[in-house]
Amino acid sequence: MSTVIYPSPIFGPIHSRRLGVSLGINLLPSDGKVCTFDCIYCECGFNAQRRPTRRMPTRQEVARALEERLADMKVNGPAPDVLTFAGNGEPTVNPEFPAIIHDTLQLRDRYFPQARVSVLSNATQVLRPEVHAALMRVDNNIQKLDTVDPLYINKVDRPTGHYDVQTIIEQLKAFNGHVILQTMFLHGPGVTNTTDGYVAPWLEAVAYIRPSQVMIYTIDRETPDASLSKATHDELDAIAQRVQEKGIPCQASY
Repeated sequence: MSTVIYPSPIFGPIHSRRLGVSLGINLLPSDGKVCTFDCIYCECGFNAQRRPTRRMPTRQEVARALEERLADMKVNGPAPDVLTFAGNGEPTVNPEFPAIIHDTLQLRDRYFPQARVSVLSNATQVLRPEVHAALMRVDNNIQKLDTVDPLYINKVDRPTGHYDVQTIIEQLKAFNGHVILQTMFLHGPGVTNTTDGYVAPWLEAVAYIRPSQVMIYTIDRETPDASLSKATHDELDAIAQRVQEKGIPCQASY
């Protein structure tokens, strides 16, 4: 069982495979997980084993903690490449998410204007107009699309509420290119998604959405489902090439 639970509201900086020196912003409780997915590969573990007892941080708490950390980094380093909304679940479920984005952009501009603001999201909240508008303001709007197969989604991503992948695809297209798609490729009993039966329809959705970039990756840390294993370098490279052939940049992380 994976046991990675992040402090709240600020953690790191850490070195991200995809983003560089990343200062984490966790809008969820510091003692558990709050997510609209219950992915079998999540490094934070299964939702049922990670029920929090503490509340989500408030807008004021996030702004205060972030400013303190940025002020320290300005003096002592390191300079962040990115301020990343991630942590113990889905950041956009925090009810003050749009206001927190506003504050974060202001603080970024004050202390490290060259740093980029990123949001790692599972895309379940992009139908909400206020969330969509906030995501349009960040530099890296990174949204998950692991597959277009509903059976696979229910086996692997395991949404906790209603989730219609075709509706999500339409909402991702509505970002008009201001979106980066991220996709996890892995192996496991009945859940391997590196075969053409999964990749080809996923590629059609990617071409339809026309994101600015696609990030494909595989398992990097312990997973709550111990039967899972990594996609190979060759598999990821082959998928990345197929994305690039459609004129869309693609980054593979192994």
